[in-house]
Amino acid sequence: MFRAFPGMLAVAVCLTALPAFAQSPPANPAAPAAPVAVANNNAVAATVNGQPISEMAVQRALKGIAAAQRNQVREEILNLLIDNALVEQYLQQMRVEIAEADVAKRLEEIKAEAKKENKDFEAKLQESQLTVDELRGFIRADLRWESFCAKQADEAKLKAYFDANKEMFDGSQVRARHILLAVPGSGATHVSDPKADAEAAAKLQGFKRQIEAEIAAGLAKLPPEADNLAREKERARLTEGSFATMAKKESACPSKEMGGDVGWFGRAGAMVEPFSRAAYACKPHQITDPVKTQFGYHLILVTERKPGKEPKYEDIKPEVKNIYGEKLREAVVIMMRQRAKIEIAAARP
Repeated sequence: MFRAFPGMLAVAVCLTALPAFAQSPPANPAAPAAPVAVANNNAVAATVNGQPISEMAVQRALKGIAAAQRNQVREEILNLLIDNALVEQYLQQMRVEIAEADVAKRLEEIKAEAKKENKDFEAKLQESQLTVDELRGFIRADLRWESFCAKQADEAKLKAYFDANKEMFDGSQVRARHILLAVPGSGATHVSDPKADAEAAAKLQGFKRQIEAEIAAGLAKLPPEADNLAREKERARLTEGSFATMAKKESACPSKEMGGDVGWFGRAGAMVEPFSRAAYACKPHQITDPVKTQFGYHLILVTERKPGKEPKYEDIKPEVKNIYGEKLREAVVIMMRQRAKIEIAAARP
């Protein structure tokens, strides 16, 4: 639900696999994949500032998704398609133009890559229910974003970003558990409800106090002669146990089945920024205050950390550029969503 996603072309064309979702339980190998529904060509899944997102686009990306995960993944896909539409609208407002010759060149590169992998390009398009004109549109959108990023990410900005955010590039990782409370406006529209926000944050603070009380009660049972090391080990055990129990009971995320465990992740390129930033600000077995993301409110417990190594800018410049672009895209989406009119149609079976 809150991991990073690929660009418009990868999702729209389905020539590459969709990424795994952070809080989804491991897929059951025996569960049959859901077939792509035959969608009405005129059916609309959502509108973004009056621009329709077709149900066909959603169904294309749902191809091969297990039936048990279909509803969850559908929301993720629709969310991404809405973000892509907002980014494209922004770039058009900024008058970022792309030459048709560049679109044709990228299209030929895709065809050549398919041939290299012994794939029938035309058959793959038909299988994906995608026309060449639609593909050109997705290519044009990707090239428009690449052009915009290239102008924004000059050498001075990239170096300054690297110097200010070295933990994003040093290979460090954290492992965390979380408790998610969904609120009205989380999901595709992201239209906040201040009252619901306040109630969710207060409820999570209550969970945190309850967990802390259980930890204190457990520590009080230690013998008086227990040394600091023994007390810290017990505190860590009690914290993780109490948090996992609360997550299983209260979290709205499928990771609740694993006690809220979302596994290891790096500072950038994995989780959405508010989640990642809050987790990396914590020491092991420290619980955050409520953290808001587009998915709702989270209480996060960092369970482990792996330190990284001091990076050199010259060695990882392409990675710096990619992450800078990801954060730039997040900023554009946040800005555009604040004033966007997003309408979601009823989900189709």
